[in-house]
Amino acid sequence: MKKGIWREKKVGVFLGGISSERDVSLDTGNAIVKALRGKGYDVVEIDPDHDIAQTLQANPIDVACIALHGRYGEDGCIQGLLEWMKIPYTGSGVLSSALAMHKALAKKVFVDSGIPTPQSKEISSDQLDWDLEKLGMGAVVVKPSNEGSSVGIQVCKEDATLKAALEDAAKYDTSILVEQFIEGRELTVGVLNDQPLAVIEIVPAEEFYDFTAKYKSDQTQYLCPAPVSEEITAQALEHARAAYRTLGCRGVARVDFMLDQDGGLWVLEVNTIPGMTATSLVPKMAKQLDIDFADLCEMILDDASLQR
Repeated sequence: MKKGIWREKKVGVFLGGISSERDVSLDTGNAIVKALRGKGYDVVEIDPDHDIAQTLQANPIDVACIALHGRYGEDGCIQGLLEWMKIPYTGSGVLSSALAMHKALAKKVFVDSGIPTPQSKEISSDQLDWDLEKLGMGAVVVKPSNEGSSVGIQVCKEDATLKAALEDAAKYDTSILVEQFIEGRELTVGVLNDQPLAVIEIVPAEEFYDFTAKYKSDQTQYLCPAPVSEEITAQALEHARAAYRTLGCRGVARVDFMLDQDGGLWVLEVNTIPGMTATSLVPKMAKQLDIDFADLCEMILDDASLQR
């Protein structure tokens, strides 16, 4: 792939947006804007709202670098609009983005493809009359199917907690994923243009790596490379690429795992637009391979295209 192919073009970095992850997206987008401008790119910042189509018609760009998180930016919506308007863009395409964002559907694809993933059940927000015995999975994790950044996610080990968690998740989505809780260590692997990067272990101060642990705590540790065996490392890299390919991802993505107490690896989900500040997880992995943040941003931009 030729390097810097969009250097003489107008680059629109999409950031912010209207999802619950707006603030995180602004951090990602601003970091990318700074990096690309530092490399001499003509960059404009685009904060999309419901009038985004008119905005793009009035202010044309040559290529879109998507730094949006959550609904409308990470779920295939903005990707579909860009396909319609014939504007090349970064990251995964419409179908891949929609599948990865909908955790319950993604897990069905993983199961059909033989990718190890925890047992789960999809529950409708209008049918919340469940208890742990009825679910039959022991302790569970409750997640809104279409939210990221651990928004609305809770670990439930008793019925009272489950009831409250389901009601909370229903505020965010009509589809709720209830997943078997895996006791163990949390690992994550970045994939860039079909190549796995490295394995990071996430060690939160509390039991669960929730929104606060991700974005507001300075107690969470990120160990890169992860202190696991060569065998586990190889398996994690292999499973990450398999999950990436199974969902049809493009560009950069991050695959999250649990490593159980018996050494088993379980794919939790694929994030098709991972955080991209200089201290985010994928940039940490790239740094292990001597790829600095600005070069990483340029590599992601170089892959932009249509019909993804």
